[in-house]
Amino acid sequence: MPDFLVISADLAWPLAVLLAWLAGEFIHRWTRLPRISVYGLVGFLCAQAFPDLFATESGSPVIVLANVAFGLILFELGYRVNLNWLRVNPWVAISGLAESFATFAVVYLIASLWGVPSMTALLLASLAMSTSPAGVLRVVNEERSSGQATERVLHLVALNCVLAVLTFKVIVGFWVFETSGSLTQAISLSAIELVASALLGAVCGMLVPAVLRHLGNLAREGTLAFALVVVILVAITHAYDLSPVLATLAFGLTARHRRVAFTRTQRNFGAIGELLTILLFVFAVSTLSWDNVVSGGMLAFVLLLARFVVKTAGVAAFSKLSGTPWRKGLATGMALAPMSVFVVLLLEQTKNSGVVLVDELAAVAAMTVFMEVLGPIITQRALVWARETKKEE
Repeated sequence: MPDFLVISADLAWPLAVLLAWLAGEFIHRWTRLPRISVYGLVGFLCAQAFPDLFATESGSPVIVLANVAFGLILFELGYRVNLNWLRVNPWVAISGLAESFATFAVVYLIASLWGVPSMTALLLASLAMSTSPAGVLRVVNEERSSGQATERVLHLVALNCVLAVLTFKVIVGFWVFETSGSLTQAISLSAIELVASALLGAVCGMLVPAVLRHLGNLAREGTLAFALVVVILVAITHAYDLSPVLATLAFGLTARHRRVAFTRTQRNFGAIGELLTILLFVFAVSTLSWDNVVSGGMLAFVLLLARFVVKTAGVAAFSKLSGTPWRKGLATGMALAPMSVFVVLLLEQTKNSGVVLVDELAAVAAMTVFMEVLGPIITQRALVWARETKKEE
């Protein structure tokens, strides 16, 4: 019997990934809903049905693979950000700053009025600022979306991620300072960690293109080199408690501006990238418990509704100033709905640093489950409404 249980545990994740892929393909063909909405739902149901089989510990191969998958997505997102465009049209960045900080303020106010402790409300507000790059980028690639709204969404997602990580890390630093009284530890969990992570990614973004130019034939070798360096970056950041989010984003951003080709056919990093993405979405919600989802459900619903309204209105308010029709601006704001995978992995990375916040943030569990299913659907509908998907073209 013990041998059977060991075998079952070893097979649980591969079978869950296979089940998620099959369910995603069939439901997508029948309903045209995004596949990733199905992946997360399958992962959550499997984890609730067999909690012992899907329990993961720090350093588990599943967690490592999920973080590598997220790193590949963040690299691709960073690679698609054009800083020159933001300099030419600063209103895009201004709209992102406005909607992010407005979201933070509104979510903090609602959570405080709900009776949530001040520090917990601050953490909720910082996480609500974020938009999941995994959810948005997967929908964009799946729908082959392109156009003004699509590019604005990708740039705003990158900005949301950076602002959310910065704010979250600073708040966690103060949390540690309040509980331990160690100012040195608080600083190490915020400013030093963030600067070191960004510098590490930027250095890789300069070195890898230089090596590829020396080797020649960038189109063939580039994708493999990028993937290998992302794996190394994720390993280094976890070993030294740095931020893999900022490191991989900075790597992609710097590599793009070193003029190394990364063609459309190489997006998602091929079949291996697709497989890791499915594992990422299955894993993300498997870490959540049903009890936390239920206890935080009502607050999560209110916060998600407020977040959606503020982000949509915040981006739409700057649509004319940033040179796009109000329809495109409204669609761009709506497309920022996903937030699930980013939040889960950020909390997991914080837990690896010795700060466990999952129980304090029960509302996050409910928000994650809701937006795992609804977020990609809203993004897909927004891009279709903006007439930038393949079908509309």
